[in-house]
Amino acid sequence: MSEVKSFAVGNGDMFYILHNTDNFSIIDCCYNDEEQWNVIIDIIKNLASKKGITRFISTHPDEDHIKGLVELDDTIHILNFYVVENSATKEDKTDNFKRYCDLRDGDHHYYVYKGCKRKWMNKSDKERDCSGINFLWPDLENEDFKNVIESVKEGNSPNNLSPIFTYSVKNGVVMMWMGDIETEFLDKIKDEIDWPKVDVLFAPHHGRKSGHVSSDILKKMSPKVIVIGEAPSEDLNYYSDYSTIKQNSSGDITFICKSEVVRIYVENFDYSYEIETLIDERTADLAEAKYIGSFTPYAAE
Repeated sequence: MSEVKSFAVGNGDMFYILHNTDNFSIIDCCYNDEEQWNVIIDIIKNLASKKGITRFISTHPDEDHIKGLVELDDTIHILNFYVVENSATKEDKTDNFKRYCDLRDGDHHYYVYKGCKRKWMNKSDKERDCSGINFLWPDLENEDFKNVIESVKEGNSPNNLSPIFTYSVKNGVVMMWMGDIETEFLDKIKDEIDWPKVDVLFAPHHGRKSGHVSSDILKKMSPKVIVIGEAPSEDLNYYSDYSTIKQNSSGDITFICKSEVVRIYVENFDYSYEIETLIDERTADLAEAKYIGSFTPYAAE
């Protein structure tokens, strides 16, 4: 069994994956207030202590994706910092951005790219099984991507630095993240990516219209659930043709991933939902959260 959690952190992103192997992954970091951050960092510290390998995947260095990075690094001492190689600069260099640069350029980084292979990320050995994380983008030779690298070097938006990657379990769930990649750029590169069937898609750019995933890509992936982030409601694309969970109103979302079923829980017990793709399978996995349904992953059908 593995567990994936999407924290409700306002205008930002933060996730963890408690793998069914000796791995623990954190994706971005952010928080609403100090009280919430104290709770989050306690959770992260406790879960990381139970695993042999902890990695931090940084999608890009905007503050809503690195807020708290200094405290997180000071607490768990990040030894595996996964990042797209870049020389991004900013006029406003916050402490979190400075720490991002230190980790990006330091001794414990790993530069990710399309098809990259790494022990315990997606390669197992006799010591431990891998995490099931695979990167579909960036293609380092792609001219559009090279233009992004030059643009962020000049201090422009780093949104399109975001990698596209999946977490998958053998015969089980497949989930995808895209950071804050923007629609215009995604449409330029869509033919360079082999889009897999995906059970859960975390909508890019917090679900904004500016990060809308086009219909032809969605048709290939056919996500069973799309998680729409916490951008202002007037900025959101609601993906009306798909089953969605809206984190603005659901609060934290937890996916309990078992071999042939994924169970979904939300923080807000008053969350109103109607998701046709989910089955009702009453369970008591998480007493402190509201169970909203389950689905069978494509790989287990």
